[in-house]
Amino acid sequence: MWTVIYIAPTAKIAERIQKRLTEQGFLVRVRPINLTKPQYEILVPSGEVREVQEVLGSILHP
Repeated sequence: MWTVIYIAPTAKIAERIQKRLTEQGFLVRVRPINLTKPQYEILVPSGEVREVQEVLGSILHP
């Protein structure tokens, strides 16, 4: 089961987050969502959510 951990406002940000999380050894999916403007869901396996959230914090707020 995949869980959304972040919604990126641009494809560039989504790709950067995916790359950094993958480098840390996590499985990551990016899925576009169509609202009034393009956004991208970052998804990880449910069992890794806690670990990914810790790493995601350092990616978003270096």
